[in-house]
Formats: sequence, structure tokens, C-alpha cells
Amino acid sequence: MSYFVTGATGFIGRFLVGKLLARKGTVYVLARRGSKDKLKALQERYADQADRIVPVWGDLTKPKLGIKADQLAEMKGKIKHVFHLAAIYDLSASAESQQAANIDGTRNAVLFAEAVDAGCFHHVSSIAAAGLYKGTFREDMFDEAEGLDHPYFRTKHDSEGIVRNECSRPYRIYRPGIVVGHSETGEIDKIDGPYYFFTLLKRMRELIPAWVPTIGFEGGRINMVPVDYIVDAMDHIAHKRGLDGGCFHLTDPAPRRVGEVLNIFARAGHAPPMTMRIDSRIFAFVPSTVKMALSMLPPVKRITAHAFQTLGIPKDMLKFFNYPTRFDNRQTEAALKGSGIKVPRGACGITGNATWTRTCTSIAR
Repeated sequence: MSYFVTGATGFIGRFLVGKLLARKGTVYVLARRGSKDKLKALQERYADQADRIVPVWGDLTKPKLGIKADQLAEMKGKIKHVFHLAAIYDLSASAESQQAANIDGTRNAVLFAEAVDAGCFHHVSSIAAAGLYKGTFREDMFDEAEGLDHPYFRTKHDSEGIVRNECSRPYRIYRPGIVVGHSETGEIDKIDGPYYFFTLLKRMRELIPAWVPTIGFEGGRINMVPVDYIVDAMDHIAHKRGLDGGCFHLTDPAPRRVGEVLNIFARAGHAPPMTMRIDSRIFAFVPSTVKMALSMLPPVKRITAHAFQTLGIPKDMLKFFNYPTRFDNRQTEAALKGSGIKVPRGACGITGNATWTRTCTSIAR
């Protein structure tokens, strides 16, 4: 059995490669000539099995991933599973780059899977494919997505649509929540998502003693899951029979509110927690036109822009503060039944986890 992985050197990808190496077969990985250092690091990570990690030189933005015809012919009929992870997971990335990586890249990966007669195409989508849907988004829902104006939401949704509508090979779709560090080791590779708020917590720690009561907002529920749960679940579901055509929410069934998460971060980073949290929904009575008009006032825009720039927080992160979507994951739970694979409690391994505390503290320094 052989595997082909795009995005193998990324955060989720390198953990997934480790899971696949625990099985039999060759793990082919898409690699760019300009990313030899990342490929070398991946091979060094699994040094005892580096010979089973075989680079295939290509380009995500080219048809069939830019892989030469003779290589396609050589792999034809040998690839049991194609895992497509390569994508942009950055809210602040340009619309053009997200179009090229998320949509064009997915179409090119599908063409590759068809060219080599892959056994199954595994597409790693995102909960962002639901957009800003108000209510519970089920695993069998797709066209119901709404609030897709932002290019990140739109490209995640449309790339999933390519798999559903254009892929002639069997496929399975995975929608992870916001992926955070390893629940046991605390390992992460970049500061984004909920980690953006560590700069704010650091400022609070420097200016306010930990015992001083503070007031903050509660916000909506933010669905975070550790990378080890994501790859464990994907590996198990990918190798289970009878699940082709399915979509699986790799999410926390009991997500925490933003204010609660920030307090957990604050305690881990020795910053003052928010003693009182105000539910921001109490401002729902203010007409959206009024809120929009206030936000467009030049002084407000200048202050807001300066604050976000100083703290290093992308303005688009506010979209998640009152995130309106909950995710049903009953198909995933059915597929994982009996495996022992589940989201660590507390959510994302952040409760009572010493390694997570060390990670939070180091980031906040």
C-alpha cells in the first residue's frame, strides 16, 4: 500500500506522515524544489524510516501538480490513498493566493488522483467551509453554508465543492476545527488563530497585577482541536471500509466560549484573568447600520487599526469572536466508535496539562 501526501511538511502534514509510516508502504510527498530544507527536516524527524519518505517534485499550482508524465505512469495503480492537505490556512492572506492554493490547488490534486487511479482521495477541508452559518451545521450539509464573503471562507467552501462535483475517484472529506498544538507535548509551529491573543495577554501581564479584577467579553464558542486528535482521527477513518463519500467534522463536541479560552490562556501565561465577562450578544439590539456607521468613523478606524497593528492581531479575527456556528459530528463519532480516539478533556488538552502551560508561557514572553 502506498500513500501520496500534499502539504506533508506542514503542521498537520508532518504528524500525519508519522501515522502513515506506522503502517506499511511508501509515503510519497509532493515537494517543491525551493523547499528542500523542509523536506530534509521531515526526513530527519523520522530518520529511522526516512527511506520510506519519497519526494515527488512538482507544483501545487500546476495541472496534475506539475508532475512529469513518466512519474505519473510509474505511480499509476500504486497509490491507495491521496491525502490533500496543502492549502492556505491564513485569514489575512490575499484573495489571489487563497484562490491559487485552495481552489486551483485542490483541482490540480484531484486531476493527479485521477491520473494515477488513486484508491481514495482524502480532502482536508475546514469548518470554514460552513462560512458564518447561524446554527448547527451537520456533516451532511454543504450548500446551506452562508456568510461566505471572506475569501478564506469562500475558497474553503469552493475547494470542497470541487471534490464533491469533479472528483471521479472515491473520496472522503474532513473538516477540522481550529487546529492547535499537540495535547501532550504542546508542539506548535506558528503563532496564529487563538495564539494571536498572546500578545494582548502579555501586555496585560506587564501592566496589570494578576490579582486585579478585569472585565472582558464572553463571545461565541470557538472550536479548537489538538493536532494529534486530528491526525489520529483521519488515519483511522481513512483506513476504515465503507465510508467513501462521507464528510467528517473533526471538532470538539463541547467547544468553549472565547472568554473562557482567553482565561485559560491568561492563567497559563500568568496574566490577569477576566473576572467578569459580558456577553456581547447584549448589543444585538443596536442596528447593524448604526454599528457599521460608527466603525467607519475616521477616529474609530485609526484607533482600531493602531490597536490591531500594535498587538499583531489580524482584524479578520473578530469574525470568530461572535462565531455563530456549532458543528454536529455524529458521523465522525460513529466512525471512531471503539477506537478510543476522542478530543482530550478539557478541550484541546488545555486543562491540567503542564506541557500546554509551558507552551503558553513561552509564547507570552
